[in-house]
Amino acid sequence: MHAFDVLGDPVRRRILDLLATGESSAGEVVEVVGREFGITQPAVSRQLRILREAGFASVRAEGARRLYSIDPSGLDDASLQLERYRSTWTAGLAALHTEVARGRLARRRAEGGREEDRS
Repeated sequence: MHAFDVLGDPVRRRILDLLATGESSAGEVVEVVGREFGITQPAVSRQLRILREAGFASVRAEGARRLYSIDPSGLDDASLQLERYRSTWTAGLAALHTEVARGRLARRRAEGGREEDRS
């Protein structure tokens, strides 16, 4: 599954938000996500499996519990995919910054000119 398909789902993004605060048991994830989204334990478990298989989460056993945490490899993959667009954003943001600065300068000049006319 493509990284953005994984991240495009609000349930999976919420699970990643939970895991970003630290390791969580499957039960803790099910409790929070199930309550917030009104979904069942099997539905949450399916989303955890998708995150794990896509490289966004890892799991380890601790007795009968399954503890989930973020796996940075999935996030690294998404970041690499975004890299090709970053130059476009950077150029666009630099142009926006220039236009904002020009607008501020023009306003200052216009305001200064009006004050000089009043003197």
